[in-house]
Amino acid sequence: MSARASGPTLSRRGLLGAAAGAAVLAGTGWTLAGAVPLGDPAATIPAPPDFPADIPLSQQQFVNWAKTIRFDAVWTATARTADDVVRLANWAHAHGFRIRPRGSMHSWSPLTLEAGQDIENVVLVDTMSQLNQVVVDADAAPPRVTAGGGASIESILTTLEANGLGWANSPAIGDISIAGALSIGAHGATYPAAGETVIPGQSFGSLSNLVLALTAVVWNPSAAAYELREFRRAEPEIRPLLAHLGRTFVTSVTLQAGANYRVRCQSFTDIPWRELFAPPGSPGRTFERYVEEHGRVEAIWFPFTETPWLKIWSVSPEKPAASREVQDPYNYYFSDSLPEELTDLLGQVVRGAQGVTPTFGASQFGAVAAGLAATGTKDLWGWSKDLLFYLRAATLRVVAGGGVVVTRRDNIARVINEFTTWLHERMTHYASLGQYPVNMPFEVRLCKVDDADEVLVDAAGVPDLSPVRPRPDRPDWDTAIWMNVVSIPGTAGMPAFFREMEQWMAAHYSGDYATFRSEWSKGWAFDDEGGYRDPDFLGETVPAMYRTGLPSGQGWDAALAAFEQYDPHRVFSNRFLDRLLP
Repeated sequence: MSARASGPTLSRRGLLGAAAGAAVLAGTGWTLAGAVPLGDPAATIPAPPDFPADIPLSQQQFVNWAKTIRFDAVWTATARTADDVVRLANWAHAHGFRIRPRGSMHSWSPLTLEAGQDIENVVLVDTMSQLNQVVVDADAAPPRVTAGGGASIESILTTLEANGLGWANSPAIGDISIAGALSIGAHGATYPAAGETVIPGQSFGSLSNLVLALTAVVWNPSAAAYELREFRRAEPEIRPLLAHLGRTFVTSVTLQAGANYRVRCQSFTDIPWRELFAPPGSPGRTFERYVEEHGRVEAIWFPFTETPWLKIWSVSPEKPAASREVQDPYNYYFSDSLPEELTDLLGQVVRGAQGVTPTFGASQFGAVAAGLAATGTKDLWGWSKDLLFYLRAATLRVVAGGGVVVTRRDNIARVINEFTTWLHERMTHYASLGQYPVNMPFEVRLCKVDDADEVLVDAAGVPDLSPVRPRPDRPDWDTAIWMNVVSIPGTAGMPAFFREMEQWMAAHYSGDYATFRSEWSKGWAFDDEGGYRDPDFLGETVPAMYRTGLPSGQGWDAALAAFEQYDPHRVFSNRFLDRLLP
């Protein structure tokens, strides 16, 4: 069976709501299919042979975040325990099947399934319905949380908050499974202000840097079988598994945590982009200035508009008089629906009227500015979790290009200024030709590189394949600048534009200045047709990102050797991973 071609299903995370999504999907002719249990005559793919009778199995849909990879029916098992996963792995090995963990499916990239692949020898394993326990040990040193691989980040942080604990960094959407987040080195937008030090137990790097131990299903050659194995942070063998791209199956993980804290989040929509993204040392209301003062800064710049949406988070133990206290996350309610005039423009863009892109960009920004004012969300204050989660999962989808630039702190303004200058020039150029390959925002946020010194137990190092892993030959490169551009799937010229952008970023942020890495969960390796396709980028550029400046026992080759050792039969792989991680 192969994937159906993607229809015009699109979105900016959090800016376009589910109601608009339903309107766009209404004309695609594709609807959600119900689960079909094993043995039901309605099944449309052959039944897996000799499948363990006591493990629930049914045909279910698989749809990734961007809806660029979707299957109407894939055999999906429900693992109730870690031992079920072991049994499934050994069954798959004996019968020539492959096992793919399925979390919230919040990913752009083909790390679970690849569009168009044959799925008749694939079983997905639903992790989130059963493997989702969360247990906090607040009295341990350091305090820690142990979670099943399918536990959502939001459920983990909610439980930590109830115990007076939290994390500094988290993705903005909370429904992502912890194992899925760790597999791609997920990150947040938390960066230290000038002179700020990390709260013990927390980290300014990726979530993978918080791991104290994990349990994965690996091959035991002595027993000639797959079994559970615990890896502790002090063991070098854990490093490849801390960001493994889906080449193993993590059943549980223990992460450290630190004292929870209160945060203020202010939104601004009146700073011209040339002022905000100005060169280093410029006066005024600059991104560089706000980073020094607050650390935690994000900007979202809609196409062909003058003033971005700027968000600034500040550590604030006491509620500022001007702030509104919140008790729950996802406080930008205006992002859940769109005014009629904006959905009308969206429909025109979907139908190919790209010339309305400047008006569409202005309307997106106008909806944000009006929504902030109408809902009283320009200045919020609350516990960290309630300010870290600010995008709902039920939104329309977009395709994302870009990645992360690792460099020195004093290069932040230079990096962002150079990219936004390039982006503005290229979009203006294409507009002069009547072409609009990008119709959704540019966004930028920061975190630090992974730092083993932030781990409060003996640590054998940082995650091998984390996009924000440090370069030992450049200890001064302590900063990770995430820059992405997003656009509606199917937009004419978009893949070629993202290819041009990606190639420019990889070439420009290089040498003694910086290094560029792809963001595993999003779009990369573009050719003129789409992402994950350029053989030179996949076979040369990406591996070099994890070889340059690293000892031979770390990075790309060390990870590939570990994956071969722990899963020599490639039970935990797919067609795309076979090419990427040969």
